Amino acid sequence: MTSILSTGTGALLAYQRAMSTVSGNVANIGTTGYTRQSTQLSTLYTGGVQVQDVVRIADELVNARLLDSTGELARLDKISTLSSQVDTMMSDKTTNLNSVWSNFFDSVSALTSTPTSSSARQAVLDNAKALATRFNQVDAQLDQMDADINASLKAGADQVNALTTQIAKLNGQIANNKNVTSDLLDKRDQLVSQVVTLTGGSTKTLDDNSINLYIPGGQALVVGTLTTKLTTVQDPYQASRLQLGIVSSGQTVVLNNNLIGGSLGGSLEFRSTVLDPTLAEVGRLALATADTVNQAQNNGVDLYGNLGSDLFTIAPPEVLPNSGNSMPGATLQASVSNIGAIDGSNVTLSYGAGGWTAKRADTGAALTVTGTGTAGDPLIVNGVQIVVSGTPANGDSYLLHSSQGAAGTLSVAFNDTSKIAAAKPVQVGTGTGNIGSATVDSLVVDDIANPALQTAVTVQVDGAGNYSTDGGTTWSPYASTNPATISVNGWTLTLKGTPSNGDTFTVTATGANSSDNSNLLSMAALDDKNVLNGGTVSINNAIAGLTTSVGSSAQQAEYAYSAQKAIQTTAQSTRDSVSGVNADEEAANLLFYQQAYQAAAQVISTANTTFQTLLNAVQ
Repeated sequence: MTSILSTGTGALLAYQRAMSTVSGNVANIGTTGYTRQSTQLSTLYTGGVQVQDVVRIADELVNARLLDSTGELARLDKISTLSSQVDTMMSDKTTNLNSVWSNFFDSVSALTSTPTSSSARQAVLDNAKALATRFNQVDAQLDQMDADINASLKAGADQVNALTTQIAKLNGQIANNKNVTSDLLDKRDQLVSQVVTLTGGSTKTLDDNSINLYIPGGQALVVGTLTTKLTTVQDPYQASRLQLGIVSSGQTVVLNNNLIGGSLGGSLEFRSTVLDPTLAEVGRLALATADTVNQAQNNGVDLYGNLGSDLFTIAPPEVLPNSGNSMPGATLQASVSNIGAIDGSNVTLSYGAGGWTAKRADTGAALTVTGTGTAGDPLIVNGVQIVVSGTPANGDSYLLHSSQGAAGTLSVAFNDTSKIAAAKPVQVGTGTGNIGSATVDSLVVDDIANPALQTAVTVQVDGAGNYSTDGGTTWSPYASTNPATISVNGWTLTLKGTPSNGDTFTVTATGANSSDNSNLLSMAALDDKNVLNGGTVSINNAIAGLTTSVGSSAQQAEYAYSAQKAIQTTAQSTRDSVSGVNADEEAANLLFYQQAYQAAAQVISTANTTFQTLLNAVQ
């Protein structure tokens, strides 16, 4: 009789515990990260039942796949989100470069019809200012994104350190603890998931049930109860830019996006693959705009009759010393030597063995560098010339921003509309007594810097293929082809037809208030002139190419994110099917255990009745 009571009581307690476990599962059906628990029952040798254990239903491989997909999703989400912001900026009419570029050249083209019109000139100046302002704004927005990444790296490092400290503490509570609760393990898993969302990575479960946590590069963040700290350090060339590092054995190892994943790795990857190239390309476009428009301005004369001056001002390429260079070291000053050779890439210049070497900062690919660095023989690399002052030491290095940041410095140099150089600096008149059929085909300036360019010259021809520019004292043959060319003082006069002896053509400086639009026509042609990439791409097409490139990067990032989202959803569903709480299943379990509990209670009741019957029989 005692055995029946004992068996019934044991069963009652066992199924009560099982119902309690099921109730806990149901109560946590909406709790993120909760792992379903199950009561494991075993048979007693006496024939009864007992609770052997309450276990977490978890699959280590399934959880590892979910962890990996979670970190990768966070990385791609960050890249996609930030790339989309750049795409919106470059494609939206209110913020992009295309619209203001078109407006500027439309106003230049309009001025060619009325080159002395003050209102048309004001329109050119206003649109030039709008173009410069837009370059400034785009550069500022990209710089702000860089600053935001700095802030996110610092905040992310602090957050990771706080989380890993908690994980290490939980490791200490869990290790070799046979009575560890499932809640502690769930809490640790949640903390690990938060870290991996920031850094990517994986875990390794040890024999004592503690875990080690690693980032994708293999560096450990948590080893048992010990942690390794993430930190931010200043870029050796740009103190305003932060890098992410991990402190190991007292040394800080800088982490690039190949060594760390998650949202932090995504920020680093976006910065190196989208933000920096966009900053550099916007800067290259600004440099090219200033360079080509200023050249056109310098090739003409304004309404005062003076040679044209620069329309735009812009800072030259920047050379930044490594913070570890020798002191006082050398100073490097850069300027544009060939806008068509500038590709926008940042360049690392290193000094050693008495000479300079150069390589791309992003890929490490070697670049050709010529010159010695003197003013007469500057270093030349990728269209930039560099003059070195001071004495560099072996091992010193510098970062050349050939174009990055230049867009933020573009501005209009003057407010006086009369300074727009619409006319060419020289003009030609035909002698009133000419009797031949020769007429002026063109007058082209070959050398704007020639000091005698605007000196008046009368070209006299003799009808026999000779010309004189000094009143007939000296005669020189000109090409007998038709048209024929005559080059003097930095200009070339082209005649067509047949001149007669004594015919004259006089070249003089263009005076004030000229209605000539020749130089404006040359400036307007810059809209489609191939000046970049070795003279194969126009600035207009390069702007369109940048917009397309940024849009393509954003689209690819979105595709990658969407694909990873599907993978992560599948991984989460797989985990939930193993470890998640299913309401229907738990309801069935509860009903089963309830019936078993009631049956056990009935066993006790029956045993009690039988026992009472026996007692009554012996009384």
